[in-house]
Amino acid sequence: MTAHHSRVFAYARVSTADQTTENQRQEIEAAGFNVQPRRMVAETVSGSTSAFERPGFAKLVDRLESGDVLVVTKLDRLGRNAMDVRATVERLAVLGVKVYCLALGGMDLTSPAGKMTMQVINAVAEFERDLLIERTRAGLARVKAEGKKTLGRPHGLTEETRQEIARRLSEGAAVAALAREFETSRQTVMRCRAGA
Repeated sequence: MTAHHSRVFAYARVSTADQTTENQRQEIEAAGFNVQPRRMVAETVSGSTSAFERPGFAKLVDRLESGDVLVVTKLDRLGRNAMDVRATVERLAVLGVKVYCLALGGMDLTSPAGKMTMQVINAVAEFERDLLIERTRAGLARVKAEGKKTLGRPHGLTEETRQEIARRLSEGAAVAALAREFETSRQTVMRCRAGA
């Protein structure tokens, strides 16, 4: 498939409704990419949403075929972080789609030169992943440490509720059913009976 027969698609994203994707379209055209209007996909979605959870982007990828070209102005159009960008570019490369990013000098990220750039992005992705694991571990340790301070569950029932449960038990209501209804443990329900 020769380059001039490639279908060229462009994806533009803004994060709020009052922003416009027009300047992204102009940038793509100024870089020499001729994109037909129906192949220009623009959507308003937060940059913290991963690429394939963006409805417009996911639909666009469904239309792409081997030999097609996808142009974006910046890397954040391809994902919410380096890990996500790497996953997106890998998926597109498997489809046989060339991915051009203007902010990276307009190179095709699936080409040999682009693969070197992707190695840097991959290194950043590993770094992000390590930080994430570290933060998660630190978070879990903190939760564990705080949990030690608050061991022993509060029974969490008001005096009225305890009396209500005691009354229902005396009328023959099942312990399990009451535990479910009041979202508490059977032990707590039985303690209400003991206190009645």
